[in-house]
Parts: sequence; structure tokens; C-alpha cells
Amino acid sequence: MKYLILFASLVIVSCNSGKRQFPKAENALDAGREFIDATLKGDFEKADFYMLADEENKKLLQQYQTKYNTQSKQDQFALKQSVINILEVNDVSEKETIIIYSNSFNKVAHKIKVVNMNGNWLADFKYTFDGNL
Repeated sequence: MKYLILFASLVIVSCNSGKRQFPKAENALDAGREFIDATLKGDFEKADFYMLADEENKKLLQQYQTKYNTQSKQDQFALKQSVINILEVNDVSEKETIIIYSNSFNKVAHKIKVVNMNGNWLADFKYTFDGNL
């Protein structure tokens, strides 16, 4: 009986929570790393959490998700297993950091801008594509 009540409680709590919860990034490197890792692993809910929420970023993340989902299962698995290699971290200001990175799967250098918005460090995904500060 005790286990039945515990199980029922867990079901109720999990149904009420709806969205998964992620820890707040403590700094730019945390936010960038979490965002990059989530995109490599195909965890787009997590990537969205660590991303600056504007229309262009959401559109780009959706396009990236579509591209990711059309890749072979082998490539998706390789991306999920890949390691992030931080090549350079440039603090542009107190509220903006540029991270240049690659991953062990394709070894291509990429960049991401991370910004501090109201105390929250978030990846500005569109910078990856346009590169303008």
C-alpha cells in the first residue's frame, strides 16, 4: 500500500510539472556549453531553455532541429557521443562573450555569442550564422 501511494504521488507530480527543469547557467561558459551540448545531443527543449528567446533564434533552432532530424542515425549517434572542444573564449563585455568551439565529430570551428539578459546567461544562436556583434 505504501508503494502504491508513493507511485501515485510521483505520477501526479510528474504530470503537473509539464516541462523539464534545467539549472540556471552561472556564467557565459556554462550557458554556451549547455546550449552546444543540447544541440549536439538533439535535446532541443534544453537548447531552447539556454537560448535567448527571440523570433530569429527560435526560427534558426527549428531549422537546425529539422536538419538534425534528417541526418542518419549513425551521424546523430556520433554527434551525441562527441566532445565539445572550447577553442577560445572572448569576453566582449561584462554582458557578452563569444565562444569559439568545435566538436570531436566534425572538428569544424563554430562560434556562439552568449549574453547576460537580466541576470540570465543565454546563447544568441543567430550570431553563429551572421557573426555581427
